[in-house]
Amino acid sequence: MKSDGTVVRSHYRWAAGARREMTIVAAVAVAVVAFGHNGGQAAQDSKPQKAPGQYPVLFSENSGRSPRGSEPRPTVSYPIKFDSPKVKVKRPAPTVSYPIDFSTLGSSR
Repeated sequence: MKSDGTVVRSHYRWAAGARREMTIVAAVAVAVVAFGHNGGQAAQDSKPQKAPGQYPVLFSENSGRSPRGSEPRPTVSYPIKFDSPKVKVKRPAPTVSYPIDFSTLGSSR
């Protein structure tokens, strides 16, 4: 609406060259979708179909699972050395239990 009360329709104006660029982008997107869809169908048709499996799948006793209670075996043949934790040195305990006022001793702490 203008300051004198005239009603004006709202409109949208594209920037210079934007309509042409958007048309090119849309055409490329349509081409990608069209060629991608057809290529996907051709690729699926050329793959051999897998035979259906037999369900339920049953495992025999010797299929790699260890019986319960057996000892685990190491998976590597060389020893693995881990860093030992550092020993913390104890701080000396104070020998006096009262506060010391260093200013009376003449030091500049």
